[in-house]
Amino acid sequence: MSNQLAVKEFMAKPVIQKKFEEILGQKAKGFVTSVLQVVSNNKLLANADPQSILNSAMMGACLDLPINNNLGFAYIVPYGNQAQFQLGYKGLIQLAQRTGQYKSINAITVYENQFISYNHLTEELDADFTIEGEGQIKGFCAYFKLSNGFEKTVFWTKKQVESHGVKFSKTFKSSHSVWNTNFEAMAQKTVLKNALSKWGILSIEMQTAIVSDQAVIKNIEGQDGTIEDVQVEYVDNSTAKEEIQMPSISDNDLEKLLTEYSIDQIKLQYTITEEQIKKLAK
Repeated sequence: MSNQLAVKEFMAKPVIQKKFEEILGQKAKGFVTSVLQVVSNNKLLANADPQSILNSAMMGACLDLPINNNLGFAYIVPYGNQAQFQLGYKGLIQLAQRTGQYKSINAITVYENQFISYNHLTEELDADFTIEGEGQIKGFCAYFKLSNGFEKTVFWTKKQVESHGVKFSKTFKSSHSVWNTNFEAMAQKTVLKNALSKWGILSIEMQTAIVSDQAVIKNIEGQDGTIEDVQVEYVDNSTAKEEIQMPSISDNDLEKLLTEYSIDQIKLQYTITEEQIKKLAK
């Protein structure tokens, strides 16, 4: 029996089908069909461990992101005999929009005819996006504006993105890597993920997606599609957790924010210590 057939039979087990139905409802059948099509179109992925393929698919289902290479929300990619879950920039944007905290969010490619200048100190990008991009790619830009008015623009040159990919992804130069088949989409996601991880408001769902990006999903625990705990192994990218850098907050600033936001909302953006929580309880 070929491994591809083994994967198909594994995914067709009633207990597996039931799991997807519990999470996705009527969308479950189409989701599983799409996953099997992705596997059948990639010989290396077809030879991966069926359980790792299932876990990656389950992560996509829990995040309600379709696994379809043409859509760009999320991918399942091979690394050795394991399957990795890989987040697409469209998936990251969708997760951000679900929080209700983002008034605007986008990531685009910047071409040489659009680019004017970039100030590394103030991080201000001067470019003309009213014209259609032409010529060589100058870099990639991510932008978001929160509902509270805070906005951030991040620009990386193409060389910066390539250096990042080489350093943090061993599959960067692989012919089967999404970096190879859709470089622009991966570059846009990389810059957007950097912007959101450092300056955005991250929901639990977004944090889970970023931590799981480019990882082998070992186990997912949760109910009704809600992820309570996820165990991952970084065989390719070992820095995903490090990319989520929640800043600390002083007691005074915490008190000020509590006049406008709940403690749960503040936790999405700052690290609050147990000592601070005890003080609030008094």
